[in-house]
Amino acid sequence: MKPYAFIAFAASALVAGAAAAADFTVSAFDNSSSGTGVGLATISLSAGQQFTVSVDANDLWSAGALPRWSNADGLTGNRFATGTDESGEPAGTLIGQDFGLHTQNGLSAPFGTLVGELGGVFEVLGTNFSGPAWNSGTLTLFYWDSNNFDNTGSVLASVAAVVPEPASWSLMIGGFGLAGAMLRRRRAARAPA
Repeated sequence: MKPYAFIAFAASALVAGAAAAADFTVSAFDNSSSGTGVGLATISLSAGQQFTVSVDANDLWSAGALPRWSNADGLTGNRFATGTDESGEPAGTLIGQDFGLHTQNGLSAPFGTLVGELGGVFEVLGTNFSGPAWNSGTLTLFYWDSNNFDNTGSVLASVAAVVPEPASWSLMIGGFGLAGAMLRRRRAARAPA
């Protein structure tokens, strides 16, 4: 096997495991991206580190008067009350609809979307995000909106950094050691006698 194959094998063996998730209540009013809102600080991440954010798709918040209720994916289409949701409206009432995009801080996203900020860069998280941190720093969560004076409700966001399992680190380090040994053996075999 070529030494580079060992390195690729070792790197691919780095299986990720999620750290214990922490829950954060993100308020549509207090944590709005506009008005008097301030982002909610959550966990520290390093650039490239895998992390997840999840919010129940039935957990709702509002940008104001009807029809402005949405989940963390924002106001992207018609949403009807279930009769038991946070809107308090009778079942079948139109409580949310598409309000287009709000552009702020270099990001265009639907109004009412759960957005994360790392190192001054904003990205859409929505109800289900899994991927690498785009910058290092503390992940700050926002309700994406142009003003917060009539925002209500909150969503519960579960945030977890993904860290390599200790056994995976051992496997990867062992793979690098084997690749190094093979390289030394090849160099010794090619050396003139």
